[in-house]
Amino acid sequence: MEHIELFERLGLALAIGLLMGVERGWQAREYAEGGRVAGIRTFALIGLLGGVSGWFGIAVGPLALASAFLALAAVVVSSHIMRARNGDHDVGVTTEIAELTAFALGALAALGEGTAAAAGGVVATALLGAKDTLHGWVRRLEALELRAAIKLLLISVVLLPVLPNQGFGPEGALNPYKLWLLVVMVAGISFIGYFAIKIAGPRIGSLLTGVFGGLASSTALTVSFARMGRANPGMQPLLTAGVAVANATMYARLWLIVFVLNRPVGLELALPLGCMCAAGLIATWLLWRARADEGKPGATALSNPFELGMAIKFATLLALVILASKLLQAWGGSAGLYLLAAIAGLADVDAVALSMAQMQGVALTVATTAITIAAFVNTGVKVALVGGLCGGLMARRMAFAMSGIIVAGAAGLAVGWMGWI
Repeated sequence: MEHIELFERLGLALAIGLLMGVERGWQAREYAEGGRVAGIRTFALIGLLGGVSGWFGIAVGPLALASAFLALAAVVVSSHIMRARNGDHDVGVTTEIAELTAFALGALAALGEGTAAAAGGVVATALLGAKDTLHGWVRRLEALELRAAIKLLLISVVLLPVLPNQGFGPEGALNPYKLWLLVVMVAGISFIGYFAIKIAGPRIGSLLTGVFGGLASSTALTVSFARMGRANPGMQPLLTAGVAVANATMYARLWLIVFVLNRPVGLELALPLGCMCAAGLIATWLLWRARADEGKPGATALSNPFELGMAIKFATLLALVILASKLLQAWGGSAGLYLLAAIAGLADVDAVALSMAQMQGVALTVATTAITIAAFVNTGVKVALVGGLCGGLMARRMAFAMSGIIVAGAAGLAVGWMGWI
């Protein structure tokens, strides 16, 4: 190793220690001199020690690096024990772990993995500085949500890898691995949206709540906002804007899922769903301008987006839609698929989109049209829900907004047909 390269690696190790030390020093800036566990100088020296030890590991052998790490760990543990014995009741181990991390990242930089070491230093510093934010998130979580997160990890990390990745049934239409992968994908997107609502809180207003609700469940958000509108008539324009942006988000989410699974279908679907999304955003803007009350609707009453029973039901629905698609395609051709899309769209548009994206031998025009029809029907269901649960001004404005969205989607589909002919 040339001297210049060694200096660069040691300099990076020193910089990582300095970065983490600045954060720790700022957190302990109110402490008296000598009362800090470790500050800028200590962390800088630990990072540099890690870099020198990493170089020793190259020049002498890995035992030198391991010995240096153990020596530092002994010093850190001894310091922690002395603080505890001296009556310091605010004794945590975060700073001690950070010291060992700075050493390890400095050694990693000296070993030639500079990019990974620098990234690790930035992430470690961000985690150290996010204490209040992370603790606030934890305080907002409920036991039910934590259990749901564990269940989601179980079905994705544990169950998914052991499922057979081969086709069963008519023409091998049902692949357990791919079927469950789609369930995990949709559940994961819903999970992100749900926790975004929980973490952001009710003060963000109906628009941001609508965006997150569109990721989690636009239907559930529509029901929730319709009930709020019935109880608070003055908030109906603002709530209608929230429903409109939730549906616009749902169209974007739907397109992204299809594009990831089947790029050709996703490219063809970009025009009709893009027009629907754009129309939804325009409707949101118009409804927001026409709002009569600056009040905020509060958090939506969304249920937990992942329950094991719900995932099984969705997987069953998806499997039935895939089988029905095969049968109707053989029996009625494209007309049969359109009928299926219209019926399935009453309950869930994702199942239709996923089945169309996975089907083999279906023309792009047929798959795109079927998914768009399901989106039309699902959009109409939202109007019916608002009309039945709320009525009044919210129902009229909702019907106007959703009609514009459907017309825009039909225009985009027609333009696509012209390009396909």
